[in-house]
Amino acid sequence: MAIQKYQAFLKTVEYGSLTKAAQELGYTQSAVSHMLNALENEWGVTLLTRDRSGVSITSDGLQLLPLVRNICNANRELITKIGELHGLESGIIRIGTFTSVSVHWLPNMIKTFQNEYPKIDFELLHGDYTEIENWIMEGRTDCGFLRLPAKAKLESIFLEQDRLMVILPEQHPLVTCARFPVSKLSDEPFILLEVGSENEITGIFEANGIRPNVRFTARDDYAIISMVESGLGISILPELVLHRTPYKIVQKELDAPAYRKLGIVLKNTRQASPAVKRFLDYLHHRKTLLS
Repeated sequence: MAIQKYQAFLKTVEYGSLTKAAQELGYTQSAVSHMLNALENEWGVTLLTRDRSGVSITSDGLQLLPLVRNICNANRELITKIGELHGLESGIIRIGTFTSVSVHWLPNMIKTFQNEYPKIDFELLHGDYTEIENWIMEGRTDCGFLRLPAKAKLESIFLEQDRLMVILPEQHPLVTCARFPVSKLSDEPFILLEVGSENEITGIFEANGIRPNVRFTARDDYAIISMVESGLGISILPELVLHRTPYKIVQKELDAPAYRKLGIVLKNTRQASPAVKRFLDYLHHRKTLLS
């Protein structure tokens, strides 16, 4: 019963909501609330504060959080190891990922992988590059898809080079160019993807000494595509994001081609669970699934 209380604590902190934590764990909200109250009474500390805006972790809870997470991770590894001793190919793989990978890569990856390992399940956590790196370092995810190289001291497997494309409204005067001139980027109203202070798009500007005329910023790739379609400006996005897009836009490669390197990253391959190792080996030998 203790491990269920620990899991309830972790999920409530993760979602900031008793209702969402209960849905994720398959309990009622009152059951999760009861487990949290029991845990607080058992330890004699207040772990969470509850009000109309949701649930937030206390300073005491924040100090105990990494220890509780370690216990849950160890329990998961124990269950996996017991399954191995009984000859079972089972486990859960927790992956940090971002939208374009979730939409265009993971469905086919997971489907094909589970044809061989039907008892291995997946838990996906969505975020930006920095969040995913932090989740891997903290142990919240086993591995994650990232732009390479990763900033932290993490192990990585290169998967694919993703071309960066200029996107234009269909009526733009430069749609007839074979490639979009980098020198023209500063002349156009630009819509910038606002994910952290540094990304592959700002890297293009810095490498070419360009100060873009940023008119809008947005956190969502598809919001940017829609704004470009409406003629509000131009932008640069990875080709993976633009795959099968229904929007009426024109894609152009830069005359000085730019790319981002994508890979899967983890803390330590040797310490990874058997399920994670199987998945990494699967990706390493089946890169053709990404196309």
